[in-house]
Amino acid sequence: MIYDVLAHICALAGLAAFCYKLPELLQRRTDPALWALAVYFLCSGLSFLIDLNWLRGHVSGFFSYPNLTTIMTQAAVVVLTAAQQVVLVHWSHPPEEARIRAKRRIRAFSVTLVALVALFFLVEPYRRTPSAEGTLLSNMHDLDYAAYLLFYITICAVGQVGAVRLSFRYARIAHRTWLRVGMWTVTAGASFILLYCATRYTQTIGTQLGFDMSAWEPVYWLAGDVGSLLQVFGWTVPSWGPAVSSWVADYRSYLRLRPLWWALYEAVPMIALEPPPKRWLDRLPPSDLEYRLYRRVIEILDGYHALRPHLTHAAAQHGHPPGRARHSPADEARFLRAALSARAEDSTAPPPPASAPPPPAERGGDHGDYADEVAWLTEVARAFARLPSPRTTPQDE
Repeated sequence: MIYDVLAHICALAGLAAFCYKLPELLQRRTDPALWALAVYFLCSGLSFLIDLNWLRGHVSGFFSYPNLTTIMTQAAVVVLTAAQQVVLVHWSHPPEEARIRAKRRIRAFSVTLVALVALFFLVEPYRRTPSAEGTLLSNMHDLDYAAYLLFYITICAVGQVGAVRLSFRYARIAHRTWLRVGMWTVTAGASFILLYCATRYTQTIGTQLGFDMSAWEPVYWLAGDVGSLLQVFGWTVPSWGPAVSSWVADYRSYLRLRPLWWALYEAVPMIALEPPPKRWLDRLPPSDLEYRLYRRVIEILDGYHALRPHLTHAAAQHGHPPGRARHSPADEARFLRAALSARAEDSTAPPPPASAPPPPAERGGDHGDYADEVAWLTEVARAFARLPSPRTTPQDE
């Protein structure tokens, strides 16, 4: 059951990664590393797909050859191992040197692939087909097949040793955070696949010596599946990781600004461009998060403007007259709380302007770009949320 679930996940992950890279591949058709990466994803997905228990029998039956999916899967693994080497070579060496090294690896893996396929059809070591996860183990007692299998595992092991070495090297020199994360993950995935190879070596030799090695089978396919998933993740995360981290950062800021925004909105409803959702729904991420965060910042600044007379008075009372260096977030939060209380008590307060942030001097200092504004207001909002509330609002009930 677990094997089937993992095999389906691995198949979907590989094919999804291939589809994800396909548009970029169509735009950069001359990039050999990108072509190799696309081949890696495609072969990774196909290596699991064609050997799924519900499909493998149909494939073998169509070609009238038992266990044909085994050599198809193994051939795909050899190709993806070579493709992975090509990617790492191009990422780790200058273009001219990378081209030479990549050609050498392609030639070497092509020869081993031809030899592997030839051995499969020449030796014809087995006919038993219990399941995708049990076929190899059930035929491992055959000496010819054991030799064939050790040859295949050696190809995989050599390729993954190279992957560990190159991805480890590139992870240490990569400057982009998500690229570095990806390379460390590829290194971890290759290490798991080396465990997969070591397990199969142990099983094969142990079976030939007359030991029951069936207990090792879960370790074999679990290490292979986890290693494959880690490598697919590692190869794709440099592309989508920055977008995800940016979205998470925006959502975190959106939530942290929430207490301050609601306090200002309740005091000055005119700051809202659109009516807000129910307060408990406001915790959910909106579909247009980037725009909503931008609006939340602008509306908070509009709230500042509306509270300008009260803020100036509150700051002066605490020995912080307008125009001096920016207050600390805790001070700013206290001034805002005092200004909101003063406004609530002052029924003659003038209406707020349509949309104009307060002058920087009156907000306590020099502001940088939008990211700096968000960071500052977030700190103020966090300090504001820690202050005791002077009253309980209907929305909080």
